[in-house]
Amino acid sequence: MAAGEQVTAAGLLITEYERIKDEQRARIGFRDNLLYATLASMAAVIAAALQGDRRLELLLLLPPVSVVLGWTYLVNDDKISAIGRYVRDELRPQLVALTDGRGDACVFGWEVAHRNDHRRTSRKWLQLAVDLLAFCLAPVAAVVVFWTVGPVGAPLLAVSLAELVVIAVLGWQIVLYADVKGARVEPPVT
Repeated sequence: MAAGEQVTAAGLLITEYERIKDEQRARIGFRDNLLYATLASMAAVIAAALQGDRRLELLLLLPPVSVVLGWTYLVNDDKISAIGRYVRDELRPQLVALTDGRGDACVFGWEVAHRNDHRRTSRKWLQLAVDLLAFCLAPVAAVVVFWTVGPVGAPLLAVSLAELVVIAVLGWQIVLYADVKGARVEPPVT
């Protein structure tokens, strides 16, 4: 702020909005790149397992890589949603109150409008399927391939069983955080 500039409640709220939207944009970019990182990691692990002497036990690296990247993806996705909720439920009502209720529909209208798309529910279900495929089904498939073709000894069997438990927990968390309900967000009536 420049010297002598007056600080207003609305100005502070707008500044806060701009900063958290910057954070949200950064998190969206990071989250989306995690999917690419997961695919690249999977390709690297599979390539290493199939090279030369076919060390199929390397397939057991895929579950921990997928779980770490999947959990990071999930946490970022949750923070992205939390920022949207904060804007809709905290900042928007405060700004509307500062305008004496005038202009309610236009105060951060996109934060409400984009959630009311009639295809949102189907997109959320498809995203849930993609998340489960990338972060859970692919590592489970790697374990099954290892069990079917690889040298399954007691220590590696124990490791693979533990990995399946961790993958199941991640899958359960992905489903819990999916937000697939079809509830529409209605703007407050003024």
